[in-house]
Amino acid sequence: MFLNRAGRWFLESGIQEEHGGVARYYRIDLARNNRISTEITGYAVSALAYLHQLTGEQQYLDAAVRAGRFLTDAAWDAERQVFPFEWPPTSAAEENRVFFFDGGIIIRGLLALFRATKDERYLQRAIEAGDGMARAHEHCGNYAPILQLPSLEALAFGGTWSNNPGCYQLKSALAWRQLWEQTKEPRFEALFETALQRALASDATFLPGTGERQRVMDRLHAYSYFLEALLSVADRAECRRALSEGIGKVAFYLRDIAPEFARSDVYGQLLRVRLFANAQGAAPLDEVQAAEEAAAMETFQMQALDRRLDGGFCFGKRDGYFTPHANPVSTAFCLQALAMWRQHRSGAIRESWRDLI
Repeated sequence: MFLNRAGRWFLESGIQEEHGGVARYYRIDLARNNRISTEITGYAVSALAYLHQLTGEQQYLDAAVRAGRFLTDAAWDAERQVFPFEWPPTSAAEENRVFFFDGGIIIRGLLALFRATKDERYLQRAIEAGDGMARAHEHCGNYAPILQLPSLEALAFGGTWSNNPGCYQLKSALAWRQLWEQTKEPRFEALFETALQRALASDATFLPGTGERQRVMDRLHAYSYFLEALLSVADRAECRRALSEGIGKVAFYLRDIAPEFARSDVYGQLLRVRLFANAQGAAPLDEVQAAEEAAAMETFQMQALDRRLDGGFCFGKRDGYFTPHANPVSTAFCLQALAMWRQHRSGAIRESWRDLI
């Protein structure tokens, strides 16, 4: 079964190293892991907690705890209250930075682990990181996407989506909403509402955002983050409208560009948003397109005798050829999307937007 194989990949492939940190990806052609990423470790915590929730298997929770403790202990910069984006630190300036987006993903992973274990250390570190993220990244009416360590100086905005503010940052800001739900501290509610208004204001200009078609596919990945976060406020008319229109935009561009370049995570993100939005009554499900997306996604799951590959999902395809990346985020998004698709086909999905990896 796809779910068991994907779960075994997280546990047995070596993508999670002994100290608990998770590599950004496994480079198939070089037979080695990329550097440890705190963001990807945060995603892995959420994915492993989700697998434990679905299966009840303790090994998934044990792996999530190892990753969570790595984040709270080894990776945490207590002085600055931030998570550096790669670990361990090096002398290279570009490897000693802090990303706004990463912070929210890590916080949400820690909150998922707190819900699963009731261990207060994860909630406490999430609160500290939520406050640190707010202090460090506020910059001239935007959230500075990248800060340089050790100064926490904002890097100049650049030519790609990841080093510019934008609507995609709302998924990271979702951490503030969940911190507010957990703590009832009004500062976290206010932070999320500010992020929501900034995101809605930048929605219309994000897609396509470039004339380079393959880079549009990358922007679909980022834009889908925005749609994922809108699920938390889909009861609001403006957000419901943006969500419905956004699903249509991503579906159009994905199908247009996929023969040249397709990312498995975009298929997973789009299908998850469709299913959640349908369950919430925010946007009706196009069953035909959803089935197409599920079928396309399945083609990215690798089959191999090599345990470093088997069950994981490949990052993408260019001109019909797989890229050489076994990717934890692709695997997490796709396993959740396919699990939800099977739930939908059997009756109804069980997840809430808070379970969204």
